[in-house]
Amino acid sequence: MRLAVVTRLGWIRRRREEFARQVRQSKRELVSGESHYFQGQRYRMRVVEHDGPPSVRIVRKTRMELLVRTGSDRAKRAAVLERWYRSEVLDAAQDLLEPWESKVGVEVKDVRVRRMKTRWGSCNAGAGRIWLNTELAKKPPKCLEYILVHEMVHLIERRHTERFRALMDAFMPSWRLHRDELNRAPLAHEDWTY
Repeated sequence: MRLAVVTRLGWIRRRREEFARQVRQSKRELVSGESHYFQGQRYRMRVVEHDGPPSVRIVRKTRMELLVRTGSDRAKRAAVLERWYRSEVLDAAQDLLEPWESKVGVEVKDVRVRRMKTRWGSCNAGAGRIWLNTELAKKPPKCLEYILVHEMVHLIERRHTERFRALMDAFMPSWRLHRDELNRAPLAHEDWTY
């Protein structure tokens, strides 16, 4: 194991430096006037306190309204937004799943979404399950599609081998552009990497 790490020290250092240079958003307080991202677009947030169920909606392609119960604190507001992001990622992934399953030639038994600190996605090849990062809701739709296809290809080839790259080239020739776009997009306050 030590030899494997030592032989890759240059690559590890370069990746750490690239990661450190990435643009990051400041910590979000979830108050009116802040900027928040959805599908690669920036929206101005408006917090609306009301007595109905909490939700999020996009208004006139410029504003994100966070509807919360009166007196909700930051943690409750964050939970509402996180739930909405998770739902949006799952809905978008479900729409993409069937056409990509037939193209890649795999069957995905389950797609789930969760907050991940170090990855954009992961898969369990044995269970046929794919996990997607909630943060993908903030990125352009092609980034989510790239990660979904990436994980589907891992159901065929587990590692990032030549075969894996050849399969990605065959199924999604522009995958490197989407990967680069994903890595260029601003990161959340927490550290994310793929």
